[in-house]
Amino acid sequence: MNWHSRRDTRKIHRWGSILIAIPFLIVLISGLFLQLKKDVAWIQPESKEGVSTIPSISFEEILEAAKTIPEAEISTWKDIDRLDVRPDKGMVKVRAVNHWEIQIDTQTGAVLQSEYRRSDIIEAIHDGSWFHESAKLWIFLPTGIIVTVLWITGIYMFFIPYLNKRRNRIRKEQLQEDSIKEESAL
Repeated sequence: MNWHSRRDTRKIHRWGSILIAIPFLIVLISGLFLQLKKDVAWIQPESKEGVSTIPSISFEEILEAAKTIPEAEISTWKDIDRLDVRPDKGMVKVRAVNHWEIQIDTQTGAVLQSEYRRSDIIEAIHDGSWFHESAKLWIFLPTGIIVTVLWITGIYMFFIPYLNKRRNRIRKEQLQEDSIKEESAL
């Protein structure tokens, strides 16, 4: 089997592109949304500020405040995915398993805001776990590897014409020098 670098690189580039078109498009579009998550409240709720940077409420008070938001469907700690404490903003974000985010003042225990948080779902779409846990390793990881190969073959295809022109120019100059030396030797 003979390796024809230009032809084979184009084939690898073409078929690799077709193979990953849909998963890579999903990664690109979801990545664009994630780039905007701090700027667009629809993706991730804007962080509010509490009255003090020194937390003084207990975990039980946090749970009780979170229970007051019916959309979050929180009745026990099992309904909470995580707590994100922001002492510098004087608040704690309570993320429910159903993707609702409740921001609670860490001084007064008042609910500052409750909104649906889409960034976690978009992140799961971005890494492929939203489709199926195996999709991360068997579709999206190979897509990343193929994109890397496409980048390499694309760079190769971009620079090869310039390298060939340079090589031809050097060869032509060398031939001219050799012919001048031959003429002067005669």
